[in-house]
Amino acid sequence: MASSWIYLAIGSGLAAGLNGLFAKLVTTTLTTSFASAIARAFSLPEDEKVVEYIVRGLFFGLNLLFNAIMWGLFTAALAKGSSATKVSIVNTSSNFMITAILGWLVFSESLPGTWWLGASLLVAGNVVIGMRDDGSAANTGYEAVRTEEPEEEELQSRRNSESESESESEESREPR
Repeated sequence: MASSWIYLAIGSGLAAGLNGLFAKLVTTTLTTSFASAIARAFSLPEDEKVVEYIVRGLFFGLNLLFNAIMWGLFTAALAKGSSATKVSIVNTSSNFMITAILGWLVFSESLPGTWWLGASLLVAGNVVIGMRDDGSAANTGYEAVRTEEPEEEELQSRRNSESESESESEESREPR
């Protein structure tokens, strides 16, 4: 599929947003409330710090997991995408929007209109950069140049040709 990199880049942005969510949950007081609710559900004392440490540890583990997922998906998107700029644009834009939505859902954060305006300008700027990247790549007119090292057989063939040329020129210099 030609555009599978798009899904990988969006998935990477989603994983990055979840990574940020769990990183914030490791340190916020909301986690203390969540741990107290879990303690109540299991008939443990609400001020039991062990439950809170377990919950924070779980969030830290999920933070690391989603960080690894993010990098895996981003790397796969880079490998399949037509340009690193396009992959980065999709990844950054999806991460930005998902982070805003998760902040609103989980932390009841409200974002002012200026934030949304700034986010829109960021996405628009990324699109312009992506279009410029396409244009500069298409207008260069350069063909792909072979940059690989010559194979061993090719090197040996060159050496043999040079040796034959040297021996022929030595024969032509010798008096008869």
